[in-house]
Amino acid sequence: MSRTAPLREIAHARAGDKGDTSNISLWVKDPADFEAVRLQITAEAVRQHFGSQVQGTVTRHEMPHLHGLNFIMTSALDGGVNGSLNLDGHGKSWSFILLDMPVELD
Repeated sequence: MSRTAPLREIAHARAGDKGDTSNISLWVKDPADFEAVRLQITAEAVRQHFGSQVQGTVTRHEMPHLHGLNFIMTSALDGGVNGSLNLDGHGKSWSFILLDMPVELD
């Protein structure tokens, strides 16, 4: 029987930044869940999830041997920590935003 769950139930994430680019790594806890995450949490799905917060591209890199995905989002931090009035200019909270995405699990 399948169920829908937020990513936070099956994965953890870490966010970082370099200028106006946000980087989020996503690590699936149980290798059995990695394929479902890999198929559903695409660059386009992440782009839609973040909406207008990301003005540039979203690129996904896979690390299947580590059960992880890495997302690079350009033009995403209102100019970066030195150029933004955003309270989260480093994008550290973005991992929590990603972990709110739903995933269909078997």
